[in-house]
Amino acid sequence: MTGMAEDDRDPDQRAAPGEPGKQAIDLLELNDQALLKLCEVHTYRASGPGGQKRNKTDSAVRLRLAETGLVVVATESRSQHENRARALRRLRHTIALEMRRPVDPDRYEPGPILRTCLTRKSQLQVGMRDARYPHVVREILDLVAACSGRLSDAAPKLGISTANLSALLVRDDKLLQSANRIRLAAGLKRLKR
Repeated sequence: MTGMAEDDRDPDQRAAPGEPGKQAIDLLELNDQALLKLCEVHTYRASGPGGQKRNKTDSAVRLRLAETGLVVVATESRSQHENRARALRRLRHTIALEMRRPVDPDRYEPGPILRTCLTRKSQLQVGMRDARYPHVVREILDLVAACSGRLSDAAPKLGISTANLSALLVRDDKLLQSANRIRLAAGLKRLKR
């Protein structure tokens, strides 16, 4: 490809997950336009407050990622464009929470995005609205799953304390639910707030 980053390639020109001899699509690395091409986009009229404009326009957006069946909805704004942007952010977060990638815990090294979130005092700091958040969440959950749900095994591999990892997981309800599903599948107790 001439001067085109992998992120910008048309999804139709890339390999599907599991296709032999080709690299699978990393959904979080796709730009918004490429990710939207992989989605079924439904617009509809949202109910609730907002007056005449909300009742006359199809401003609510529902995205369904065709290959996974993941569905997200955004209805907060009277603007379809704002709702589409919100839905894309929610879809990236949902992908990070629900789709696991295999990780070899013995060979694991933190990725470049996660490393940018580590402080000098070995604390992982990333806000939920930060564009890096879905990438960090996915990497953490992939590693926790590879470590059979044991935070005490995953935290040192991330370069942080178990307390910091636990605090990060309980800060976000959906992240906590995903981590607890991994732990329960491994026969461990739920994490609590």
